[in-house]
Amino acid sequence: MTMASETSVARLEGVSHKYANVFALDDLTVDIPAGRMVGLIGPDGAGKSSLLALVSGARRIQSGSLTVLGVDMSKAVDRRAICPRIAYMPQGLGKNLYPDLSVRENIEFFGRLFGQNWIEREARIAHLMESTELSSFADRPAQKLSGGMRQKLGLCCSLIHDPDLLILDEPTTGVDPLSRRQFWKLVQRMRRRRVGMSVIVATAYMEEAEQFDWLIAMNAGEVLAMGTPADIKKETGAKTIENAFISLLPPGMRAGHRTLEIPPPIKTIDGPVIIARGLTRRFGDFTAVDHVSFDIRRGEIFGFVGSNGCGKSTTMKMLTGLLPSTEGSVTLFGHPAKAGDMHLRTRVGYMSQSFSLYSELTVRQNLDLHARLFHLSRYSIKNRIDFLIWRFGLSDYIDKLAEDIPLGIRQRLSLAVAVVHEPELLILDEPTSGVDPIARDGFWELLVDLSRKNGVTIFVSTHFMSEAARCDRISLMDAGRVLATDTPDNLIKSRDAPTLEEAFISYIEEAGRFQTTNDMAPFNTESDPERSAEATTVSSIFSSRRMLAYTIRESLELLRDPIRLSFALLGTAFLILIFGFGITTDVNSLSFAALDRDNSFESRAYLSELRGSPYFIEQSPLRDTAELQSRLKGGKVSATIEIPPGFGRDIRRGRPTEVGVWIDGAMPFRAETIHGYLQGAHQQFLSDPAIRGHVGLSDPITTANIEVRFRYNQDFDSIYAMVPSTMAMQLALIPAILMALAIVREKELGSIINLYVTPVTRLEFLLGKQAPYIVVAMLNFILLFLMAILIFKVPLKGSFFTLLVGSLVYVTATTGYGMVISSFTRTQIAALFGTAILTVLPTTMFSGMMTPVSSITGFGAIMGRLFPMTYFLPISVGTFTKGLGFADLARYIGLLALFIPSLTGVSLLLLSKQEK
Repeated sequence: MTMASETSVARLEGVSHKYANVFALDDLTVDIPAGRMVGLIGPDGAGKSSLLALVSGARRIQSGSLTVLGVDMSKAVDRRAICPRIAYMPQGLGKNLYPDLSVRENIEFFGRLFGQNWIEREARIAHLMESTELSSFADRPAQKLSGGMRQKLGLCCSLIHDPDLLILDEPTTGVDPLSRRQFWKLVQRMRRRRVGMSVIVATAYMEEAEQFDWLIAMNAGEVLAMGTPADIKKETGAKTIENAFISLLPPGMRAGHRTLEIPPPIKTIDGPVIIARGLTRRFGDFTAVDHVSFDIRRGEIFGFVGSNGCGKSTTMKMLTGLLPSTEGSVTLFGHPAKAGDMHLRTRVGYMSQSFSLYSELTVRQNLDLHARLFHLSRYSIKNRIDFLIWRFGLSDYIDKLAEDIPLGIRQRLSLAVAVVHEPELLILDEPTSGVDPIARDGFWELLVDLSRKNGVTIFVSTHFMSEAARCDRISLMDAGRVLATDTPDNLIKSRDAPTLEEAFISYIEEAGRFQTTNDMAPFNTESDPERSAEATTVSSIFSSRRMLAYTIRESLELLRDPIRLSFALLGTAFLILIFGFGITTDVNSLSFAALDRDNSFESRAYLSELRGSPYFIEQSPLRDTAELQSRLKGGKVSATIEIPPGFGRDIRRGRPTEVGVWIDGAMPFRAETIHGYLQGAHQQFLSDPAIRGHVGLSDPITTANIEVRFRYNQDFDSIYAMVPSTMAMQLALIPAILMALAIVREKELGSIINLYVTPVTRLEFLLGKQAPYIVVAMLNFILLFLMAILIFKVPLKGSFFTLLVGSLVYVTATTGYGMVISSFTRTQIAALFGTAILTVLPTTMFSGMMTPVSSITGFGAIMGRLFPMTYFLPISVGTFTKGLGFADLARYIGLLALFIPSLTGVSLLLLSKQEK
């Protein structure tokens, strides 16, 4: 491993990366300078995120060479060695965080991942939380933090180990101006303390790019320009980075782009479209919106600007009727806004903050669906969709799935869907978050056109001050209250501020929400950066501390999710009640009817053997053969018996005679059981001394007499087999499902990125997540065991220690089974169904629960022997029913134990340490 270069922190040579047939990076060669704050700017899909993921080690290199901190990132050993020197914060608000964990618990988790001991970890946590003003929120769950606070927490987690390279992928997208300013001040203070730290940032805010030391402008996986902001502006002759970037784009992309001009609003004599008075919304003790009042005129573009969590989205939902207000009133078009008023709904279009269309439908299908939902006539739908496709520039994407189109086009589609029914009021919640400048300007051209030409009233929330400045009027909001409402120019003048952003911050300061953070004091702990890096690489193969980090985190999340915890602990109890009481192989209370054509003492005695049996219930006698057939056909009886004429006479004379029996064979297992019962009754009749004495027959001479006795379960009750078998099935099904969902959930939330970019190994990750579910499974075992003893009255005749050890080995294997399934599934739905199907089928059909394993042949026999329950079932049934001990069942426990390393090994092979 070579030493890091002094001039570049990362070097890419001929790097290409593609998804399916689309190149995200195309033969890219670039040097990223060390010791600087480097910004990546470019439109959505330019390749910024792919480049950062490669540099962080989160993605696998497809072609070309990449050197980071002087290390070849294609070599796993070298990549693992420098992992502690890199911090990666992925795109998305708090994507690397765990929403159910508190602020402190999230930072503690990352401290453990980087091998820090308790003393060092506590010192660093205290320092980071104080520096980021998160100390007051140490116990607040991450999911209840505002966007800006969430990003600061993500930065704390990234900086817990003093990295040499900090990688931030659009860290302030969707974050309000005040939080953005605080975030960048925090980064600058970190850099001053950590001298020489390199920072690579991708950003959607061009005004942010002005402050970076070095810029790399990208488009379509290629570099358009590199240099300082001043150099790029000088090269393009532009006054701002945004204009410079637009001029660097290919002519085709900037064709038609022009400076956006906004005509004055249309004057109208109509009253306000929206009137809000004292609008308030509380969630328990928390007041999200606090007595908000404003008016919005027809055709006006009205902006809402505020910090994350200030109540903008809640206010918009109350205006649309999606959320009822706690206090106050809202009037739309002169009528009170009510959640169930569908007439008002048809006059309002709403575009949510996140993409809320159907990603599995095409662009045309989304438009068609929403047109039908708003009851447009069949004849007008086609013309309306064709117009929107033309007006919003969607013709090139009309037959593509919504999930496959670029972000800027998605926003256009969302707007087209919002106006498909030609609403008079359009409410847009941060519609251009994450969209590049050209797409943003194009989007606003559409809004201006709707406002000025069609008279549509537009109510829009935004974090972009350049967008807020385009509104006719704006309201500045903070902590659920409106601080000021006026035109952008008047708000700037009222604060004597140079820009609207400065005016906004001034209002926030006056409201007492802004506190200036002191510069960070030198960090005084026992460790220095070099020693920390060394400490994290000592145990690079396996670290119990890193494994424990995932165990603690998974346990906390499970304990704080009452639904999942209830399912985990009580699901097995509910199912064993269903299976134990509802499923039985005992065949009792079988109905039969007799057609006695003899009506003799002997025929009546013969039928009395069935009448006295606990297995049969006699129905009314049959009159003839036709009725015999009809009752069987209608399912009114399970069997019929026909006694022929002369039956008694033939028996008295010792002549051969026959009795006709017809059995309903629709269910073969039950039919076979009935056949056995009838044979038993027949033999009982023949051996009955009273019958033989009456007819004057002496006892027959027999050469042998076979007496059948049951060694185990003498009463032949199925519950003594069903309950132990059901225990085995539940300990396979529920733990496997829980384990599979636990891993796939990381993939869905995006927190799987922490596996890719931290020192934790795949084995530590898997074992750390598996441990809590082994504990839960053993709690399930104890519960099921007690239910078997106390509720089902199934006594344990064998060794409890043997059953306990066998169960522990078994649930470790079954959670490993779920681990394997989660390694190749991508969604929780797929993991749930896949685990359920691949568990229930082997347990019920091939593991000996219904049919002995020895009698199963072919593929079924292979499946049975490859599933753990085949080897646990003899342990469960053997200890409960047969009274077996450890010496009798050690072979099965040993075979079960072989599943643990085998399934773990398969999971390691299927689970990659990098994304493809």
